[in-house]
Amino acid sequence: MFEQRGCEWCERWNAEIGPIYPKTEEGKLAPLRRVDIHEKMPEDLAWLRREVFTPSFALVHEGREYGRIRGYPGEDFFWGLLGQMVEKFRQRTGDGARLRTDTPSPG
Repeated sequence: MFEQRGCEWCERWNAEIGPIYPKTEEGKLAPLRRVDIHEKMPEDLAWLRREVFTPSFALVHEGREYGRIRGYPGEDFFWGLLGQMVEKFRQRTGDGARLRTDTPSPG
């Protein structure tokens, strides 16, 4: 999740989705990792295209991006878009295993 301080839509995502996300199938498959767009990109994600729009969500696995949601379109649309990204990942890799984000950053 690309985010920044003071982002109203990040706060809305945190309130509406944040508490339940890790309990969902998607959250277990693709654990959330937070990246502040104003901080240096973590070394293990240096290859990933930076984001300027927050919140944005990139689905990555083993050095490859499988999709991105730019912005938070509300709870119903978010889950649908996330489901499409997960399906794309599964179709391309045949992998139902947990997507690796290495060590999640705090937050």
